[in-house]
Amino acid sequence: MIEAITLDQMRTLVAAAEEGSFSGAARRLGRAQSVVSQTISGLEVRLKVALFDRDGRLPVLTEAGAALVSEARAVLRQADHFKARARDLAGGIEPELSIAVDVMFPIDIFTSAVAEFEETFPDTALRVYVESLGAVIQPVLDKHCAFAVAGSVALFPPELSLERLLAVRLTLVASPRHPLAQMRDTFSEQLARHVQLVLTDRSSLSEGKEFGVIAPKTWRLADLGAKHAFLKAGFGWGSMPTWMIGADLAAGDLVELAVGTEVWPQGNQMPMYAVHRQDAPPGPAGRWLIERLHDRAQQCPAPETGLA
Repeated sequence: MIEAITLDQMRTLVAAAEEGSFSGAARRLGRAQSVVSQTISGLEVRLKVALFDRDGRLPVLTEAGAALVSEARAVLRQADHFKARARDLAGGIEPELSIAVDVMFPIDIFTSAVAEFEETFPDTALRVYVESLGAVIQPVLDKHCAFAVAGSVALFPPELSLERLLAVRLTLVASPRHPLAQMRDTFSEQLARHVQLVLTDRSSLSEGKEFGVIAPKTWRLADLGAKHAFLKAGFGWGSMPTWMIGADLAAGDLVELAVGTEVWPQGNQMPMYAVHRQDAPPGPAGRWLIERLHDRAQQCPAPETGLA
């Protein structure tokens, strides 16, 4: 019965094929040559196929034997993967890691950490949600994500544990065609006369709260990429993470607005944290990724990236 074929028989077949002799396979496997020969013969009986031609001084793979060696290698690789996967799961490594990331977080830092994550945890599937404001932490509160990378500290409930990663610098900008771009100094009352482009929250956590809203007339967008495009099109003014608009400022597609400290009463730095529920800390893979994000953040040159 083919169902009775064992992994040991397959390993013996592959060893004999790769070593070119039963004696070589015996040395590799640490067995007597007679045991290897008997194992191969038993496999041939099970399969009802001649795997080796034994007429010469050394056994030579038959055409069928060569085809089945390739199949045996594939089965053995899958078996090794199966055992490694079982070891990981027994050790608590997550089969899937779901995380939410604030759209303000520098994407280069995130992707470089993920590249290392893929090498270190190749069998852990990664699910990433990119959100803003309360929509970043809501999946953590609902236990749909193991952790989040978030910056809206005012929205963090007490059941969340925080680990600081970095601070993202924000810059107020407008199109060079916008009236505010022509002013040498811009104050709150001048900003308030023009449309402010503001990110909106997909969750209800920030309901009734405003963050950095100055103008009475606002256009609200749920996507930072759309806000970026609207700013360049001259539809209004607003803040953007400095790391994201460096090329626009250099090319003159956006202009930094010269504003006083009254416009930034809390400063223009947005701290970013890894946050998770205190009663549900991340597993080994999640913990590893948080530490890698922290390490990567510390390696970034602040003057060039707008990070601190």
